[in-house]
Amino acid sequence: MNAIEVKNLTKVYKLYEKPVHRLKESLSLRKRRYHREHFALSGLNLTVKKGECLGIMGRNGAGKSTLLKLVTGVLSPTGGEISVKGRISALLELGAGFNEDYTGIENIYLNGTIMGFSREEMDARVEDILAFADIGDYAYQPVRMYSSGMFVRLAFAVAISVEPDILIVDEALAVGDIMFQVKCYRKFRELREKGKTILFVTHALDTILKYCDRAVVMDGGKIVGEGTPAEMVDLYKQVLVGLAPDDDALPDRSEQQRAHDAAAAARREDAPKEALDYGTKQATIESAGVYAGDGTRTDTVTAGEAFTVRMRVRFCEDIAEPVFAFTVKDVKGYEITGTNTMFEGLSTGAYRKGDVAEVAFTQRLNLTGGGYVISLGCVGFEGDAFKAYHRLYDCLPLQIVNPKQGVGVVHPMSEIGVCRKDGREGS
Repeated sequence: MNAIEVKNLTKVYKLYEKPVHRLKESLSLRKRRYHREHFALSGLNLTVKKGECLGIMGRNGAGKSTLLKLVTGVLSPTGGEISVKGRISALLELGAGFNEDYTGIENIYLNGTIMGFSREEMDARVEDILAFADIGDYAYQPVRMYSSGMFVRLAFAVAISVEPDILIVDEALAVGDIMFQVKCYRKFRELREKGKTILFVTHALDTILKYCDRAVVMDGGKIVGEGTPAEMVDLYKQVLVGLAPDDDALPDRSEQQRAHDAAAAARREDAPKEALDYGTKQATIESAGVYAGDGTRTDTVTAGEAFTVRMRVRFCEDIAEPVFAFTVKDVKGYEITGTNTMFEGLSTGAYRKGDVAEVAFTQRLNLTGGGYVISLGCVGFEGDAFKAYHRLYDCLPLQIVNPKQGVGVVHPMSEIGVCRKDGREGS
């Protein structure tokens, strides 16, 4: 069963260069246009299943917030259809629906009325709301006195207290402290277990990976991809550097492409078929591997022991100060750790067309035992513009062997002391 269905949704804004142009257009007898149209959304289609936690990613201006406001009814669409089944509770902006001159308690009842609840129904919820918000006596003070953190605590507490069928959150938790965020995500899990639907817009990629069942990437008012959180996080990273999934409009780089094809053949044994491969191909990663401390090729290392990740990069254009990078991810796509030459303060120098760089990252990882994957990259800056020359995501498997069991992914390497005290009287 679908909780939300969006079909061919379009939202157009009229943009005027000067405020007076709006007046001139409204008074024009010849219907002269003084505006230009901006398509915030263009023919967008989306289906969200009941009980699903959907993450929405995209650059600023991609249309994410516009989509949520249309779904909640804050805005009206220019065209298309929206079908919503169930009660919606939304956190679109901090303090939206709050009167700053009212106290926290008064705003709780005000928001309850807006959402269709009676005074008696809110009476039964107010204690739970105050307990979740945990703002103490400030609940009896005007909200204009609140910090942004207190604001979001109260707003979120009100939003989830009404037991919505659909909860929509637009970056509203970014200002919360760490313990409040833990409380919020625990509540997310409770809502999901009850079959509630959650739409979550965020730039925090780890949040998408941890809490979402599915994700979509938006760009230019359209959905450019949807799938698993790990797949969409990788796609979002491509969009951030200006490489859309169907971007074939790059300048002619036939020579670079031939070099890239040769590199792909060279690393065929090194990279699994599902590795994500993209970039401008101004440089290409020809081969890569994991090596044990004795220099032998391996895909299994023992936690805490040194090993090296090596990659060979060929340059198809002159490039100054390229940045070489590697990251380690778990099987769900969450980035555990990683570094690059820029973070390490290492100058890599200038490379001419045809030059080759052999890069080695040597480290010790105290991770819990299990399977991980390694991603590699060669990127750089041309002026102020960031360029992804070549990236290989999930290209090398890494099996960590740890004789000690642990929780999570990083082993604390604890030394534990326990001192027994005799409980007898006088001892």
